Amino acid sequence: MDTYSPGGASAASLPHFIGELLVPVAPFDQKSGREAWTVAFAPNGSYFAWSQGHRIVRLIPWTKCLKNFSTGHSGEPTNAWSPRRSSLQNSSEGHQGIPETDEPREHTIDCGDIVWGLAFGSSVPEKQSRCVNIEWHRFKFGQDQLLLATGLNNGRIKIWDVYTGKLLLNLMDHTDIVRDLTFAPDGSLMLVSASRDKTLRVWDLKDDGNMVKVLRGHQNWVYCSAFSPDSSILCSVGAGKAVFLWNMDKLTLIRKLEGHHNDVVSCEFSPDGALLATASYDTRVIVWDHHTATVLLELGHLFPPPSPIFAGGANDRWVRSVSFCPDGLHIATITDDRRVRFWSIEERAPQAIASLSNGLCCASSAEGSVLAAGTRDGSVHFWECPRSVAGLQHICRMSLRRVMTTQQVEALAIPTPLRDYLAYKVI
Repeated sequence: MDTYSPGGASAASLPHFIGELLVPVAPFDQKSGREAWTVAFAPNGSYFAWSQGHRIVRLIPWTKCLKNFSTGHSGEPTNAWSPRRSSLQNSSEGHQGIPETDEPREHTIDCGDIVWGLAFGSSVPEKQSRCVNIEWHRFKFGQDQLLLATGLNNGRIKIWDVYTGKLLLNLMDHTDIVRDLTFAPDGSLMLVSASRDKTLRVWDLKDDGNMVKVLRGHQNWVYCSAFSPDSSILCSVGAGKAVFLWNMDKLTLIRKLEGHHNDVVSCEFSPDGALLATASYDTRVIVWDHHTATVLLELGHLFPPPSPIFAGGANDRWVRSVSFCPDGLHIATITDDRRVRFWSIEERAPQAIASLSNGLCCASSAEGSVLAAGTRDGSVHFWECPRSVAGLQHICRMSLRRVMTTQQVEALAIPTPLRDYLAYKVI
């Protein structure tokens, strides 16, 4: 278990800044409510969405957005791009909800209240609803349909058709802010919402958005949740030091992971599902082997690291958000010291550090080349993720770990060094 000192980051390079999306500033914008609490990329790479504050969500075709940024690859920052507003009342729709236009359309959605959570979801026909006894449903989500879920300040969840910008469902059961949303990545349209009412709620959109289960266990606000790549495990974190792991087949609690010294605010699984990264106000990101409930790596953002009794006082180093890059070798973090860092889990140190004022959240693009970070002024900044050619060993490890737990790896009759490598005990 290692702790890294940011004071030794002189060798870290500057990540390549490629552009930003800015929000026009008006006098009333100086008040709270303008924050970009969440950013999200569509799983198929078609759209980018962010909550730009004051009830508004912007949906932008990602390819078009990236083309506007492509002029900045000479090393100079690109110009900010403000996508045009487009009407939500699109009369022309394709056969399965896709507009009959040559390119995806931009949308500006007024959600009616402050937006805290965003998540994209898409359907796979072979993934049926859990409610197998009902053959008729009001909504039939097609395979080519892309949905956007928005979690609001009033406790409601609104489901939108991404291609048309139209409201499809309004889910009402939470009694406080819906802080975070996540869709199961298996195409089942299973949606999990995390709320300040201390609960997680599981919704089945293939069953007209009916609620399946309330997951209770958190004693305070729930900030974030994340599915494992195979959708079998859900991690949830909140205003408390514990990390919760849930079995999503049985909808029961598996265990709690103990190790943080302050509120845990962000979590994400590695692309192969073998690792879990959690970010906390204790100035650390912990990388776990969640199968064995062990700490594999600590990424410290304050040197010397604060003792547990003082971990809540270092509020200029609070970690706000964490995101795995799809290569499985890099982790991005957003902190209150006005920095975005790209860490290498092999070198256990940042490979790149950039300035970011008032950062709140981050997410990696579907193809893994870009990191987006939202800020308190409603804007979004973009950087190229570190590029490295993964070794054949790591590629094989990721392939194996997608289908094997740590316990199954440790039972293999192979040399100990290789077994430790596959179990990420040496990273």
